[in-house]
Amino acid sequence: MKTNYKTALPLVMAAALACAAPVVKAADLEFYFPVGVNAPAVATIEQLTNSWAEQNPQHTVKAVYAGNYEETTTKALTAAQAGDPPQVAVLLAIDIFTLIEEDVIVPISDLATSSEELAWIDGFYEGFMVDTRFDGKTYSIPFQRSTPVFYYNKDAFRAAGLDPEAPPTTWDEMVEVGKKLTIKDANGNVTQWGTRIPNLGLAGAWLFGGLVVSKGDVLSTDTGTEARFDTEAARASLEFLQRLADEGVMAPGGITWGDTPKAFLEGQAASIWTSTGNLAFINKNAEFDWDVGFLPGGDGPGAPVGGGNFYIFKDTTDEERAAALDFIKFMTTPENAAIWAMATGYVAPRADAWATPEMQDYAKRLPQALVALDQMPHAYREFATFQRARVTQYLVDAIEGTITGETDAASALADAQEKADDILGEYR
Repeated sequence: MKTNYKTALPLVMAAALACAAPVVKAADLEFYFPVGVNAPAVATIEQLTNSWAEQNPQHTVKAVYAGNYEETTTKALTAAQAGDPPQVAVLLAIDIFTLIEEDVIVPISDLATSSEELAWIDGFYEGFMVDTRFDGKTYSIPFQRSTPVFYYNKDAFRAAGLDPEAPPTTWDEMVEVGKKLTIKDANGNVTQWGTRIPNLGLAGAWLFGGLVVSKGDVLSTDTGTEARFDTEAARASLEFLQRLADEGVMAPGGITWGDTPKAFLEGQAASIWTSTGNLAFINKNAEFDWDVGFLPGGDGPGAPVGGGNFYIFKDTTDEERAAALDFIKFMTTPENAAIWAMATGYVAPRADAWATPEMQDYAKRLPQALVALDQMPHAYREFATFQRARVTQYLVDAIEGTITGETDAASALADAQEKADDILGEYR
């Protein structure tokens, strides 16, 4: 049979070109997100997730609403250890050491290597990048980041004869102002406390870190191998928490995180310490004039940085990792970072997000959102070490033991330090 070269040559060339061209392979992504299925944030996450899926019809993405951060991390680790991890997840930034030790994540810097991707990574605020790195590599990308701020009821300030434009900036001022804001009924029962700082559980430990930073120290270093509990700054911070109760400014005993915004909105506390992640909720529900300021500090301003980052899991295909990275880049574009910040109150982690017309309008409507950004130079990473859950629990026990009167600050912190050293000594 005679070959028709005029017909065959184009077919051969087309086949060769098809083999040489990059092939975009489909990937199915499972995305773990730390929120309850009925939480208000779900609608926004659905909007963003669906938008990426529409722009990338070759892929699919399923958002799994896995509960709070701790529950989400537990579920992600369990799935990874069973050989079926999510491809991408938003987990606490401080989970980095746990995830590295469990060997379940891939460094983002191993995947994002082009000049455009390196420029994208460089576009995040340095304060949010500190807890993404270990051993010279970047393991995660900031997404829903926050820092606590001082929320206060300006109407309550006016009623107490205080300047509503001048919130307290120091611990001493906080006590002085708090006494004037505390109101009792005819029977001597407190109907409005001067302030409310959550001091129980992991949230209490998070806020405690801000107190320590304001005294010029930190609770942990960036190596993941050192806890700094038994220090002068930590002792002063824990004694200050107790002082607020002793001087009648704050309710004695344990104070929970979840009830604090509600207590503020209902007038049970004239001021509170809570996350910028509650800005949208308080703005929507407050029936009084309110504002926010820096956290009052010991020797100066100080705050902890908290919140969650995007991670890509290890037991995944190259196609899944590429799709996951594209999904993360999409979720952190200036426009989408702005959408998420405006919907929740989290601090947009990139300067270009704040430069969008939408965010500029948002800042004009809600200038309180800018306070956290201004406070960032005085903030430091949240407490994080290897064996974080165990070591943090020692700090939690020290705080709770002191505020409930079971022990004193110095003894409690010394005991926590000894226990932490026993664990972390193996990692040094």
